[in-house]
Amino acid sequence: MVEEIVSTINRAAIQFNATVLANKRVGQYHQIVFGIGDLVKSCRPGNFVAIKVGGDSSRMILRRAFAISRVSESVSFGGTMELIVAPHGAGSKWLCSQAEGSEVDIVAPLGTAFGIPTQPVKTLLVGGGYGSAPLFGLAEVLKARGCKVDMLLGASVGGKIYAPMEGKRSVNSLKIYTEDGSMGETGRVTDPIRKLIEEKQVDVIYSCGPMTMLRAISELTAGTDVVHQCAVEEAMACGIGICMTCVLPVMDESGKVAMLRSCIDGPVMDGSQVQWQMVGQVPEALA
Repeated sequence: MVEEIVSTINRAAIQFNATVLANKRVGQYHQIVFGIGDLVKSCRPGNFVAIKVGGDSSRMILRRAFAISRVSESVSFGGTMELIVAPHGAGSKWLCSQAEGSEVDIVAPLGTAFGIPTQPVKTLLVGGGYGSAPLFGLAEVLKARGCKVDMLLGASVGGKIYAPMEGKRSVNSLKIYTEDGSMGETGRVTDPIRKLIEEKQVDVIYSCGPMTMLRAISELTAGTDVVHQCAVEEAMACGIGICMTCVLPVMDESGKVAMLRSCIDGPVMDGSQVQWQMVGQVPEALA
């Protein structure tokens, strides 16, 4: 069963050496661009990549998962893929240290993508910290579909907001919230959502960021007609559905809760089906 799911979800994924075309520091993060050739045609907003870090002699044997920020095609570089990386752990610091021209072992594209409406709708993109990076590429796809695209970006401090000016160029409207008030309005990024829903200003919410933020949005949309698609942030060891370290409790249409893998059944999930109150626990039926 696992092999069947993998072949269906990750049918376009390949392992290859991608060349670093650019590595630029943007605030607290790194914007890294890779050449990926024709694979660009298979990448969708919400997909992620699994990267071998540390070099051939490294003790870091597990790949690191990174969300794809956006892909593009140009005459000069062909197909390119952009990642936004925060140099926190040893693996991400190694990746951020790679110079232009370096080759990196990548498996891509992986996981489920955001669902794109077939008709123009009112969409709200909500991002927390650098987790907002994939929303910029998504915004471009939604606007091309004729959707109204508004964006909320939030973080604890202004320095953790990724590329606020780029956000303004990508959407119809942008509001920024920081908990310390150092950028935009003071408060949490979820604060204005209830009012937007009540005023019928949104049909679909797309979110990327901390799990606490995703849970809060799911609670706000519960009992409404608003669809919430969220890209969950769960640690992934293999990225291809084998290790079972990234499981989350998710309810199916029959009301049964199962432990689904974020890397295969996600990272994009229906927020209303994730059992947020059970995250970190094992359902009694499975114990």
